[in-house]
Amino acid sequence: MAASVASSAFFPAPAPAPKNGTGGSSKDSLDMRGVAGNAGVVRSSARLRATVPKVSGGGGKAAVTDGEDEAARPSAPRTFYNQLPDWSVLLAAITTIFLAAERQWTLVDWKPKRPDMLIDTFGFSGQVFRQDFSIRSYEIGADRTASIETLMNHLQETALNHVKSAGLLGDGFGSTPEMSKRNLFWVVSQMQVLVEQYPCWGDTVGIDTWVSGHGKNGMRRDWHLHDCNTGQTILRATSKWVMMHKHTRKLARFPDEVRTEIAPYFFERTAIADEDRRKLPKLPGNGGAMASKYVRTGLTPRWADLDLNQHVNNVRYIGWILESAPISIFENHELASIVLDYKRECGRDSVLQSHTTVFTACIDGSGETTLQCEHLLCLESGHTIVKARTMWRPKKTNAMGTLTPVSASKF
Repeated sequence: MAASVASSAFFPAPAPAPKNGTGGSSKDSLDMRGVAGNAGVVRSSARLRATVPKVSGGGGKAAVTDGEDEAARPSAPRTFYNQLPDWSVLLAAITTIFLAAERQWTLVDWKPKRPDMLIDTFGFSGQVFRQDFSIRSYEIGADRTASIETLMNHLQETALNHVKSAGLLGDGFGSTPEMSKRNLFWVVSQMQVLVEQYPCWGDTVGIDTWVSGHGKNGMRRDWHLHDCNTGQTILRATSKWVMMHKHTRKLARFPDEVRTEIAPYFFERTAIADEDRRKLPKLPGNGGAMASKYVRTGLTPRWADLDLNQHVNNVRYIGWILESAPISIFENHELASIVLDYKRECGRDSVLQSHTTVFTACIDGSGETTLQCEHLLCLESGHTIVKARTMWRPKKTNAMGTLTPVSASKF
């Protein structure tokens, strides 16, 4: 029944032919000229009715209306040709459906041109954890390359994902389940970073990280960062970590239960073979007349600088250390290495001072003119937070792509 109704919408049933046929044509004949002629008569009659006004007289004949005229006029024969459906309506419906399907397919099929553009892939290769990152536009600086803070944040993110992927993440910031039971968390005590080149916006970098034991109460973590397209090394870093109690804020010994948790993931390999073990001075400025001293005061932590353990993130210390460096160093040089020695943490209400001593330029083993700086980050009361040493090499190009002359006399 439904099928017959649907088919009748497009193919209406033929009407009975008039008894008085025209021109002797039978009801089954298909005369195209007759159809066209009748259609012309209908159109002429319609135009005539539009131009001639209605007649409504009082005498003799009654008024002739359009309805009566339509009834009196013979209709065109119902042939197969004029029983065909209105194809324009059907075509419009098909076009609408096709466009809607194409729009939905475009949304479903959309995907980034590069698989790393929106997600960061990671996984294990033996005891080494690897994660890929794409450098975002908000991670680059004025010289169109990623900043040292960006690279350090990626190192930290890889370390935490390493612990999480291994199933050792407790309720703390990188703490294992056994550490969480004892209210312990990791803090970095020393770190050394060597930067060979800086990635640019859109570059994909891969980071390998692994851990090993360090003494009785410490752990060592290393990183190797490389360009995923060229394979060239970007950065190498090593660090030493100790445990701190969440409530007493004092260093704690390495529990045997925690060592049992992480010992299966130890991998005895170093990212930096020749580490810088030179002692850092207690106060900067021991270079005498050959050094320039710079100070920045009034530095305070923001709420965003605290991590899950209410502890100022170690990457934020690097930003504070470089606050006191003269802007001319950043304009003409890039950071080649940094050595950090963390002494104590600072609270969110602390007020800090940043001291930088810039020594005169020297020639390193590769023949490049480098700058050496010593840094001290301390509380206003005088207690040392972090000591650091940085080495700077000349930039190859500046932001406009032209060679930048370097003059050591500026310092």
